Amino acid sequence: MHESEARTMAITGLGHTGLWVHDLETMRDFYTRMLGLTVTDEDSDRGIVFLSSKPEEEHHEFVLQTGRTAPDGVKLTHQISWRIDLLETLVEYHKRFQAEGVPVQQEVTHGNAYGIYFFDPEGNRNEVYVRVEKDVRQPFRKTLNLDLPLDEIEAEAERLLNDGTEAYQPVQ
Repeated sequence: MHESEARTMAITGLGHTGLWVHDLETMRDFYTRMLGLTVTDEDSDRGIVFLSSKPEEEHHEFVLQTGRTAPDGVKLTHQISWRIDLLETLVEYHKRFQAEGVPVQQEVTHGNAYGIYFFDPEGNRNEVYVRVEKDVRQPFRKTLNLDLPLDEIEAEAERLLNDGTEAYQPVQ
């Protein structure tokens, strides 16, 4: 394919993603109650639920449907990342996940974003993140303490950018 052909066929954004699930009601509850997504349509006969973070703009960004055939623990999806508006919102998710016992893998700075990696009830890894106006070479991932006051979280993230340690520190 020539470069000029690629430009005329450019992707303009991700429309939506979906998961095959074992327990539709549990997953529906998690994504609506814990993440605040809105159900925009559903068909109980077909076992499918359509969800959106902004239903007035996008009918659905996320789909759940019964029919998962892979056993729990099988790696199917790398992650589903949900953009949020403010660091304060990220800290609210930190507290909500703690209160609800949501399994958290890691709370991080990517230099250009702060995020929380967590798992839904069927073990799919998700991330909620807030963008930061910095140009940081990726991959960059260091653990960030979201129990600190907001100004200290930002100061710690800034310190981690140049602390001399390995730039990519994932938790397994």
